[in-house]
Amino acid sequence: MPGLADTLARIAALRAAGGPAVSTAGGRLAPLGDFGPNPGGLAGWTYLPAALAARPALVVVLHGCTQTAAAYDNGAGWSDWADRHGFALLFPEQQRQNNPNLCFNWFGPEDSRRGGGEALSIREMVAAMVARHGVDPARIFVTGLSAGGAMASVLLATYPDVFAGGGIIAGLPFGSATSVPQAFERMRGQGGPDAAGLTALVRDASPHQGPWPIVSVWHGTRDATVAPSNAGAILEQWRTLHGLAEAPTRSDRVDGYPHHLWEDGEGRILLEEYQITGMGHGTPLDTAGAEGCGSSGAYMLETGISSTAHLCRFWGITDPHAPAQTVDDTARAAPARPDPVLPATRMPPMRVPAASTQTPAGRDIGRVIEAALRAGGLMR
Repeated sequence: MPGLADTLARIAALRAAGGPAVSTAGGRLAPLGDFGPNPGGLAGWTYLPAALAARPALVVVLHGCTQTAAAYDNGAGWSDWADRHGFALLFPEQQRQNNPNLCFNWFGPEDSRRGGGEALSIREMVAAMVARHGVDPARIFVTGLSAGGAMASVLLATYPDVFAGGGIIAGLPFGSATSVPQAFERMRGQGGPDAAGLTALVRDASPHQGPWPIVSVWHGTRDATVAPSNAGAILEQWRTLHGLAEAPTRSDRVDGYPHHLWEDGEGRILLEEYQITGMGHGTPLDTAGAEGCGSSGAYMLETGISSTAHLCRFWGITDPHAPAQTVDDTARAAPARPDPVLPATRMPPMRVPAASTQTPAGRDIGRVIEAALRAGGLMR
């Protein structure tokens, strides 16, 4: 368990990383408007391409900390990809009154349960999209980065009857933390339930008995914000739930990066992992070429592989058999892509005054921590 000084220093650093308020202008997005109960107090944005398919698929996209819906769409290129393939988009957006750093509260017990908080707000947004735009209820997917990736884990676990699949980018497994200090520990790769415990958390999160959502996991090997070990924990959570073998069914390289797949007895891919070698904390992009989309920037990292394009292929929104630069690891004729040197995007260091890291005699430590958490935007 980290000490008080360590916890306060990390809170201060996270608050400093939040920076000034970012414009909430929608860019290409339109406001969802009233969608019913909103216990999490979230905003909603949408994008519908001009050539919306009949009974379209819906992708729910969750931004990371310090980001807005429009900024994440601009970076990851989701609306551009929707224009090309005719699916609908929903962008829930965190509000500063809930979290001044614009992080989804994936670790909060009230916000990460079925029937309450932010999870229920997003479920209500999805229901509104289905009712208004004829979305196919069997083709609803969710993805997110960092805190948004962790909230994607929450939605897949609490509403597996709603989501057919997910894409978790630099995220964390469902239920691994229930407080801010625990959240920091898990982000560092410390502690947390074992594989059986992680799977039990999903089983207990809803009355659903299966089939379970298919899941794609993406993580940079040099991520210094959310430890890459969290990718392994997510895989274990869902691999055990699907009843899959520990070893992947097959492995290859896609656009030069290690890619592992787990298939069921009928050859259906239920789980996959992309290890983006050399990448820090962020969403992997390919902004050039035939499948190019998005725009690089903070936490939006040019790597030569588009998570947006590959997630759509994995979910079956676009042609899963479309050509991709895939090389079987057992018969690779060309050397793998060299590891790119990408920013690790560490939270900037910030000194905490000595007085704030000391606890005078008789002072309640819990109150000190709670005050710091509220000041840092990590507790309501």
